[in-house]
Amino acid sequence: MRFFASRSTRSSSLETVRFLFMSEIVIYHVQGPKRNKPLPKKPPARRVYGPEGSKAESHVSKILLKLSKILALTGLAFLIFSYAPLVLNSLANYKLSNTEVTNLTRTIKTNANKTTTSKIALRYAPPIDPRLPKTNHLTITAIGVDTNIEEATIDNYETALKKGVWRVSDFGAPGDPGIPVILAAHRFGYLAWTDLYRRHNSFFNLPKLKTGDSVEIDYQQRKYVYEVYGQSEGPEIEDYTADLILYTCESLTGETRIFKYARLIKI
Repeated sequence: MRFFASRSTRSSSLETVRFLFMSEIVIYHVQGPKRNKPLPKKPPARRVYGPEGSKAESHVSKILLKLSKILALTGLAFLIFSYAPLVLNSLANYKLSNTEVTNLTRTIKTNANKTTTSKIALRYAPPIDPRLPKTNHLTITAIGVDTNIEEATIDNYETALKKGVWRVSDFGAPGDPGIPVILAAHRFGYLAWTDLYRRHNSFFNLPKLKTGDSVEIDYQQRKYVYEVYGQSEGPEIEDYTADLILYTCESLTGETRIFKYARLIKI
């Protein structure tokens, strides 16, 4: 027996088949390889200052700038103070000339009959003290000098000056009546000298020696004590009545000398 479906029945069956067919279709979406895209960076948060904050920051910056300038200037001043003598000495090899020493010698000889030392120097000699060193020594506490006195003739005086203080041989020695003792020394010295050596063994600080300051000389185990009473500046000694004359150059290249005059005092 055949089954005949009506047109309406066939239409509904067709819809049913189409629905069933379509329900079996699965749509797949194919995707490519995943890429990790970097997230956009956020700009750093800006600090927002109010009017008071900006003024405070500016004030602190100015203070720090001033402090840095002060420290830099202080360091520069320290370097100049420490190394200026060495730099200046490298520009000009300072030393006493033979002509200068000869002129001083000639002057003292021609004026020897016109000038005399103090009465104390003519008659006073300190007692011998065995405790004193046999090496002749100079001590000027006021300016820090504490050094031996070098003995040398005019022909080799520079050898003595390289060590420190030179007693000019053609003048007097402590205890010699009528002629002053003259001690000469460099002021800035040599490149090999340290700053400490220069201050102890030369006349670097001689300009600071004042009236009333004491000068001690241990000579042949006798202690001679002098007191500064005057000074002068120029190319030559002005006062030959002094018992002791100390001198050095004012500068490296000039002819001006600094002289200090002292009297022997009885102790």
